[in-house]
Amino acid sequence: MDKTEGIANAKAASLRWGILRQALLRRPPTQNSADEQSINATKRISRKASHGFNLIPSHLVDKDPNSRDACVCYTLPINGSPKLFLNQRMDRRVDLSDFEISNRYNVDNTGLVCHWPSEEVLAYFCLSHADMFRSKRVIELGSGYGLAGLVIAATTEASEVVISDGNPQVVDYIQRNIDANSGAFGGTKVRTMALHWDQEEASNTSNTFDVIVASDCTFFKEFHKGLACTVKLLLRNAGTSEAIFISPKRGNSLDKFLEEIEENGLHFCVTENYDTEIWMRHQGFMNSDSSWPGYEKDHCYPLLVRVKL
Repeated sequence: MDKTEGIANAKAASLRWGILRQALLRRPPTQNSADEQSINATKRISRKASHGFNLIPSHLVDKDPNSRDACVCYTLPINGSPKLFLNQRMDRRVDLSDFEISNRYNVDNTGLVCHWPSEEVLAYFCLSHADMFRSKRVIELGSGYGLAGLVIAATTEASEVVISDGNPQVVDYIQRNIDANSGAFGGTKVRTMALHWDQEEASNTSNTFDVIVASDCTFFKEFHKGLACTVKLLLRNAGTSEAIFISPKRGNSLDKFLEEIEENGLHFCVTENYDTEIWMRHQGFMNSDSSWPGYEKDHCYPLLVRVKL
């Protein structure tokens, strides 16, 4: 590890401890205090997405005041499609157990925060391209609450959909969401999988899937190598199987991941304008639409990356 990387890791660790400190204190900082500076810094690594492309309408169905979870209904914008009900966290508190599990399993907690905009885009893309999943075995990687995987299961007539994540807390939510929507899947087999992007752990599922989907999974560079190896391991056939990534550039993060893809002997193509509706909304946010303050193309607009053996 070089000196620059060591400094970056130390800075990230300091920010994580800042989150932990605020979770324990749970009190508002005084103006211009060190605590306020800590909170401002931690926002850079714990920002909760409050905006999106609004491609799939959703509304809160049920919120127990004594629970940190709620049920959200997603109305798929195609006639005849079922509504999907997803349990997810709705508060902003950080628990000590979140840090303990993150450290124990070497995973991040972003899947617990919210449905990120790229996940919604992936779900909409899958809904609009249902034919590519028909009769296929599909896996979603780093799925969070599993919206895209559930959309594929409910609308595309895939033979099997596996919704996976490396964080066991997230996997518990996925299972709850599969159970809550079991009547929407028809003949599609749907299951969850605890899958860390580690070749040794994934070896029993090698050469298994026709299609891999993932959204915004390339942000953390320390996971790039494992993710690229996992993609190569899971894809079934050269030429006919593929992985579909929906991901913003986020500086050089996506480019670095694609370097790992090439090093693993995989082939990829990147498309910027891949859907008329998504592109139109992106252009609106870049120009006159102010409903998403702070919208930046590099950080917010997800590109389509298709990877093949």
